[in-house]
Amino acid sequence: MSEKKLAKVYYADLWGLRDQKYAYLFDHDVKTTRWHKLEPAPPYYFLVPKDFALQAQYEKFWKVTDIFKEWGSGIITRRDTLAVAFQRNELRNKMLMFSNPDLPDSAVAETYKIGDTSEWKLSKARGQVRNERPKDLIREYHYRPWDFRYVYYSDSVVSRTCKGWMKYLLRENLALVTTRVITDIEEKGSFVSSQIGDIHIISGQSYFFPLYLVEPVGAIHELPLQKEISKARRIPNFTPEFLAAIRESLASEPTPEEIFYYIYAILYSPSYRKRYEEFLKIDFPRVPLPSKDRLFKDLSNLGKELAELHLLKAPALSETGIGFPRGGSNMVERVFYDEENRKVFINKGQYFEGISREVWCYHIGAYQVMEKYLKDRKGRKLSLDEINHYMRVAKAIRSTTELQQKIDDVFNPAYLRD
Repeated sequence: MSEKKLAKVYYADLWGLRDQKYAYLFDHDVKTTRWHKLEPAPPYYFLVPKDFALQAQYEKFWKVTDIFKEWGSGIITRRDTLAVAFQRNELRNKMLMFSNPDLPDSAVAETYKIGDTSEWKLSKARGQVRNERPKDLIREYHYRPWDFRYVYYSDSVVSRTCKGWMKYLLRENLALVTTRVITDIEEKGSFVSSQIGDIHIISGQSYFFPLYLVEPVGAIHELPLQKEISKARRIPNFTPEFLAAIRESLASEPTPEEIFYYIYAILYSPSYRKRYEEFLKIDFPRVPLPSKDRLFKDLSNLGKELAELHLLKAPALSETGIGFPRGGSNMVERVFYDEENRKVFINKGQYFEGISREVWCYHIGAYQVMEKYLKDRKGRKLSLDEINHYMRVAKAIRSTTELQQKIDDVFNPAYLRD
């Protein structure tokens, strides 16, 4: 088709039960179907209906990839059964078995359900681990939302360690975690982390945006894992262009933390997510500059509260209002939710109580958090720490929903009623 006479594009869809679809198709053909004419536009040329009325406004906002200088996707292990564990000693024992020269490759491969690939050879990796000090390479690992484990952080075992920039999270720091594409606007497509983390932490492809570029002073190793160095340079990870823009929009000089928390609050505003849902489905999120100093401060303060909840550092989490009243094996056998009695069962006789449906159904990214945490531990005995952790997460989610409303009370009048 020439440019002078481009093709016309039409769209129709059909939803319902299979019998209803068949009935419709028997009674209609291409001429009698009710079509919607589309006008695919650059750069995406979607072949489904999209409401892009707010595109011009949204594109004036700052994309997170233009806000932060360094960022990247999470760690890819490709062999979680070997590289990741719930407990530090559990992972240490894995590495001792993996590197044991008395065991044949076949036994190790069968135990951990792993094998050679085009990029990774089992025998070579075992030899490399024998020359390493496993205790120095076992790191705390942000595996899924509120699910913290341990990883063997070495190229000998992990497929992609992302050492080039993930090293900034080996010391005290924060990182915004977000995605490029979401499939359901009800998903909360962002989170916060203070640790190195997995590529699937909130979705199939999660990206980390560190607050600081933390560099050890005088370090001679690429990753000084053997000994933490107390002195370090902390360089804000914001682009000069973004810093200039936000300074111009405010009468004061915000701190890096204040900017980070402001961004975090915006990304958790239900009104923001609903208003710009079409754009959040197809690319990294964009953040509007604050129009007033008071607005910036209020949202930043709420974002800080939210981040502390998600990092489980908020003082309010000391009292959860969640119970685990019955003794027993603590074994996770069958997870199910009793909505009427607000209980989450882990087996026939043991349950967490005081968990509302809203908390039970709450999603971070692709995961229904309260359900996934337990299902990932099926066949395991919950420790006392895990039981307390689960109760704190339930409280954190409940408090998050309350904070989201407060964020909307500030965000909505400032951005949506102009």
